[in-house]
Amino acid sequence: MQRIDILLENALKNARDNMNLAQRQASIARRICMKFNIRLPYEKKQLFCKGCKKFIVPGLNALVRVESRPKAVRIKCLECGHVYRKIIERKKSDQNLNISNDGDKLQKA
Repeated sequence: MQRIDILLENALKNARDNMNLAQRQASIARRICMKFNIRLPYEKKQLFCKGCKKFIVPGLNALVRVESRPKAVRIKCLECGHVYRKIIERKKSDQNLNISNDGDKLQKA
């Protein structure tokens, strides 16, 4: 996992100056993951396009937009045009729920 992290960090650093080198480093990291059946964390998985499997960097070859209704993050690859939407769910706060006297019903405050 250390080698994968190093390759992806170097790819992010090199993306502005030399995109071909960054693509190569990211593809090597992805092949290592596939060879040894390693799952990438969500943050690192977002660096690869779901359509063309290329390395994407927000601002260089990908657009990232935040939608308000429904609350979602939209990532568009500028290489192939694939759009990936990630819905952001709201977490229910415990402050809005009160337990009634009998203990088995929940009521909104």
